[in-house]
Amino acid sequence: MNFSNLFRKKTVQDILNQVAKNEADGHEALGKHLKTRDLAAFGIAAIVGAGIFSTIGKASFDGGPGVIFLFLFTAIACSFAAFAYAEFASMVPVSGSAYTYSYVAFGEIIAWVIGWALIMEYAIGNITVAISWSDYFTGLLDSMGIHLPQYVQMDYLTASNGFKDATALMQGGKTFENLSAGLQSAYTAWTTSPTLGSFHFVADLPALFIIIIITALVYRGMKESRNASNFMVIVKLCIILLVIAVGVFYVDTNNWHPFAPNGVGGILKGVSAVFFAYIGFDAISTTAEECENPQRDLPRGMMWAIIICTVLYIVIALVLTGMVHYSELNVGDPLAFVFDKLHLKWMSGIIAVSAVIAMASVLLVFQMGQPRIWMSMSRDGLLPKRFSKVHPKFKTPSYATIVTGFVVAIPALFLNLTMVTDLCSIGTLFAFVLVCAGVLVLQNQTDIPRGKFKTPYVNSKFILPVLMGIGLIFAFGYNQKATMDFLTNEKQINTPEAIVTALNKNQSEKVYDYLANFDKENATTTTPDLEQILSKYQENEAQYAAVITALPIDYSLKYQSGFGLFKHKIPMWIFLMVLMGLMVWSYRQNLSLIPLLGLICCLYMMAELSVWNWIYFTCWLLIGLVIYFGFSRKNSKLNSKEA
Repeated sequence: MNFSNLFRKKTVQDILNQVAKNEADGHEALGKHLKTRDLAAFGIAAIVGAGIFSTIGKASFDGGPGVIFLFLFTAIACSFAAFAYAEFASMVPVSGSAYTYSYVAFGEIIAWVIGWALIMEYAIGNITVAISWSDYFTGLLDSMGIHLPQYVQMDYLTASNGFKDATALMQGGKTFENLSAGLQSAYTAWTTSPTLGSFHFVADLPALFIIIIITALVYRGMKESRNASNFMVIVKLCIILLVIAVGVFYVDTNNWHPFAPNGVGGILKGVSAVFFAYIGFDAISTTAEECENPQRDLPRGMMWAIIICTVLYIVIALVLTGMVHYSELNVGDPLAFVFDKLHLKWMSGIIAVSAVIAMASVLLVFQMGQPRIWMSMSRDGLLPKRFSKVHPKFKTPSYATIVTGFVVAIPALFLNLTMVTDLCSIGTLFAFVLVCAGVLVLQNQTDIPRGKFKTPYVNSKFILPVLMGIGLIFAFGYNQKATMDFLTNEKQINTPEAIVTALNKNQSEKVYDYLANFDKENATTTTPDLEQILSKYQENEAQYAAVITALPIDYSLKYQSGFGLFKHKIPMWIFLMVLMGLMVWSYRQNLSLIPLLGLICCLYMMAELSVWNWIYFTCWLLIGLVIYFGFSRKNSKLNSKEA
């Protein structure tokens, strides 16, 4: 097999000529309806959704009020990436986003990989949003006295895993009433669901319902989608401003102390959840062909969306962590939760309604993005021709839109929120890394037609080594213990919940008997709950370590060590090695600072995701490569041209 043509590239002029010939080839042009205001609204529609109404709660629980620094860091990283997207969008004003840009910068095989990875951003991202929408929608129905059975409002994996964890915790002495609300719901869904043999019929039907509605709207037309998006953005911005205006009067500044209770590690723990809040901005670039003036409006729309949303996220985070203590925010609906806790029921109702609208607007933007990626890949011959079919009346990629509906709807019935959020984040970050790298690759090529927007050039040759020096000073000067633990692979003690959920019934009884003899007065005389007993010791780090060391269970249940611990650090080691290579590259080629920082920031956020996400993502890419070598490579338009 000849692999020399795997990196064959499309020129900018070829892409523009192809768009001009689309109608002659049977690919009718898309309708042009979008201006800067509409693009910014699409960006806000995508960004202000699951982030504010759902994932901000978990991120605040992990990082405390200091989570605002994570929002700021993520916004800066996305802004760096947005510069790269804007430059490409100005240079190649067609649908396709990072896929099309990679075709120009790196060649066909990388373009295919990024197009395949983008499915994890748009399609899998929409699964996440559909699940969150379902949670808020069923909560709204509950407040109205309409109670759906648990097994039709929860996905299969959440119910199955929740049942196992709840069973383990109850074996450890915790009563059902003391389980978290999420575990109670999962246990109830699993035990009350219809069964066929050992199979339980548990599926998230409201998620399926909203996906069908949104897919129908996107199929109907861009103008209708734009009008719906603009309306939903106005509604949710008004609600968010109302939340801020009311909530600020209930802020207790004592709740902001300590500001970063779990240190830098706690803040960064929420990187996946916080980054997920921002991923929508690049969906704007998929609408390039439907813009009236893409070279001017796309860069402006992206930047305004990020700026507005960052300000909103930071203010909301400060208000939430000021209204209640950060330790209470590990809930799926944090905004409604804090107002309900403060007995402002009317605000909880308004928030529930606005969240349903907000989530729907995110679904709308993502559901527009995926078909346009597939349409671009089909135009290049990498997917079957029918994916590039444009509806003669509605001027939308009709077939690709319907397929996207199925791809999102079916997994939404069965997959859980955490898994799809992390997969969506790693796929998106990978796209951002390649777009930033693409700008760096093309920066010194003089034969590339340039658009009206160009990223401001700052030579990184000496700045990057200085920034790395500052990072080393911080790591070894202010965060020395964590740095040395990382380098030496020092063992880590498991949390009480991780220990208890890993025990069988006999092991739980042994641990309980040991603790009963160890400290009768302060521990077991007040509760039979193992997790709660161990959590009491956790308040004193040295005492907790001593208690865990003495527990009569296997070492592997108490600690993470050896390769079992090291494997979780592999993504960070990959980041550090790539960083060394980037420093050499920047010194030799005088690379532009802004896209280089975008690449580094996005790669760092990838490194903060678990090794399992990297493994799942690698498996996903391998499946994509099988399809590429089986179909796409020989059907590529460039392959036909060479023949």
